Amino acid sequence: MSITTDQVLQALSHVEEPDLKKDLVTLNMIQDIVIDGNNLSFSVILTTPACPLKGLIENACRNAIAHFISKDVAVMVNMTSRVTTQKNTGVPNVKNIIAVASGKGGVGKSTVAVNLALGLASSGAKVGLIDADIYGPSIPIMFGLEGAKPQASQVDGKTRIEPIEKYGIKLLSIGFFTDPNQPVPWRGPMVSTAVKQLFNDADWGELDYLVVDLPPGTGDIHITITQTFPVTGAVIVTTPQNVALADAKKGIGMFMMEAINVPILGIVENMAYFTPAELPENKYYIFGQGGGRKLADVLEVPFLGEIPLVKGISDSGDAGKPIVLNEEGIMRAAFIEMAERVAQQISINNAKAPLGQNVINN
Repeated sequence: MSITTDQVLQALSHVEEPDLKKDLVTLNMIQDIVIDGNNLSFSVILTTPACPLKGLIENACRNAIAHFISKDVAVMVNMTSRVTTQKNTGVPNVKNIIAVASGKGGVGKSTVAVNLALGLASSGAKVGLIDADIYGPSIPIMFGLEGAKPQASQVDGKTRIEPIEKYGIKLLSIGFFTDPNQPVPWRGPMVSTAVKQLFNDADWGELDYLVVDLPPGTGDIHITITQTFPVTGAVIVTTPQNVALADAKKGIGMFMMEAINVPILGIVENMAYFTPAELPENKYYIFGQGGGRKLADVLEVPFLGEIPLVKGISDSGDAGKPIVLNEEGIMRAAFIEMAERVAQQISINNAKAPLGQNVINN
């Protein structure tokens, strides 16, 4: 039988992108169609390599070809991606800035930020991570980089900080520039200047996502970053207790203020339940149950998932090898699923940008 490009496009126009609610052809996600007799190959350009619906979309494409053209066509689908961006982030070649925040300390915000960054990178995305918790930087410890010092280089005649690369992502922390045994007694203006330098004076190269680990609360650093750099969205970390949820609600309220106006990508409930290693099927909700999900429902923002309370998470962070780097286990799966949902929400938000702002680029 003879197959034409028009037939292929017509068949694939019946495949809808589940999140964007438009067909793949209209979204210009079908490219590189090659027809050789009864053999057909084409590429599907997803909006993120961390797309959780990748398998669903591929199967839908195969079924469309079989149904609208012929079951005898040998189909090869190349699932690839180009991350979307909605606006100029203020950092050259960085497509999306993700702020990870919490209303209070002690809820595992840095652990979520680190494993979110590594989860996104595991899908093939280009990822950077800024430790903006000036008074309590933890990234050097969690990556086994105590004592590490970034190098400087000349880029276009300007001196730039070279982020340290480890586990496939680029890192900068104020902890690389200060004595870990000494406190940082800086006033607001000094803190704001230091934070801006982590963004502006570094040679980040091309990044799909720049994850920013913010300090707890709603202070100078939050305002400096959100008003200086157009942040793509914020991930809010909480635990199930009412006091943590109340503080998380305040943190969300700050991002929703008219002067800040940062979209909420969703809420992560950390330490959601305890699962003993010897009883992996059991869940003990020792801090309460479902508080993060209920808060997400009340505020009408996405719920990004529950992260169990497992000793291995803190052990892996203290050892300088975050839990996502494990080859298997429920903890890795929980963080990978969370990262996919964050990437998914960014793609949805970027697709809603006014015409001319939503860009798919390399």
